[in-house]
Amino acid sequence: MTTTPPRIVILGAGFAALTAVRELRKRAPQARLTLVAPKAEFVYLPSLIWIPSGLRNGQDLILPLDRFLEDHDVEFIAGRVSGLKDGGRVVLTDAGEVQNDALIIATGGRFIKKLPGIEHALTLCEGVASAEAIRDRVNAMQSGRIALGFGGNPNEPSAMRGGPMFELLFGLDTLLRRQGKRERIELTFFNAAAEPGKRLGEKAVTGLLAEMARRRIDTHLGHKPLGFSDKGVDTEGGHVNADLILFMPGLTGPAWAPEAGLELSPGGFFKADEFCRVAGADRVFVAGDAGSYPGPDWMPKQAHMADLQARAAAENLLLALDGKAPTARFKIELICIVDTIDKGILVYRDLKRSFLLPPSRLLHWAKRYFEGHYLKVFRR
Repeated sequence: MTTTPPRIVILGAGFAALTAVRELRKRAPQARLTLVAPKAEFVYLPSLIWIPSGLRNGQDLILPLDRFLEDHDVEFIAGRVSGLKDGGRVVLTDAGEVQNDALIIATGGRFIKKLPGIEHALTLCEGVASAEAIRDRVNAMQSGRIALGFGGNPNEPSAMRGGPMFELLFGLDTLLRRQGKRERIELTFFNAAAEPGKRLGEKAVTGLLAEMARRRIDTHLGHKPLGFSDKGVDTEGGHVNADLILFMPGLTGPAWAPEAGLELSPGGFFKADEFCRVAGADRVFVAGDAGSYPGPDWMPKQAHMADLQARAAAENLLLALDGKAPTARFKIELICIVDTIDKGILVYRDLKRSFLLPPSRLLHWAKRYFEGHYLKVFRR
């Protein structure tokens, strides 16, 4: 008597989703894998910071997944998720219902766009189009001020993405100097925290603020942003004039999360345990920005963390299908090279230590090498 291989569905096409695919295929060659996402393409978000300077073009970072899906024997369904039913055994999409024996949610989070006048700000990590819009606006500027900042989720303070904004800040300073416009274009960094980037560690905060001072970047810190306009940024501490506002809002869970019938965290993410199991659900796991996980308040929302969570989720999902208890826990680790176009600043933190390496050209090239190494599997 033959047993039908389990059908495992992965939602998303980002870091966590594709790492889960690779891990599942390696561990379960006979499993039926199905990937559900709006498009069969992967966007390498960490390199969006290089689009404004022209170091990367948008099309460099959009990778078609046809070959990857074929190599890993994955069925692809082009669809947008709208919810779940039957405890996660059925995924609701605009392309129809998708049945599964086990599920990994890896659709990522979304930005909280509630501040008044948010339409006046550009958000780098929204994708290639946004990064290209920033490039075009900066290239067109001859004088004025650019204000840059990032926010958080008031119900889940760790749900923020500040690293790319430090990179964009320092990268724009380097670019404007190369263009001979830095003396005419001022840069201001604003944040509700008096010590922005504290999740990176005390040494990182000191180092990043020192780098801002060295580059003569103005700061407006410790004042909560209230809204944006075509005149600039309004905060509890006053107004920051700006001709261009670049802002990374805090994160929350996917828009369809409330329709999933699963437990959510206060910040709107799928609530998970240390094994990436969604609370109260059977054979439903989450990896990456869609989930809320136990751990320190500095645990990052970044691609590296998503990869680590996806590996644990895949291993534990297969154990669950075999009726076994989970064993795989993901490592809590923050690794970030804050790039300045020509140099990089390494920030590292785990449960035991944290450190910062000063700017060096080697770290810039290390970041570029890692990009090529990571994308090799998608470019074959």
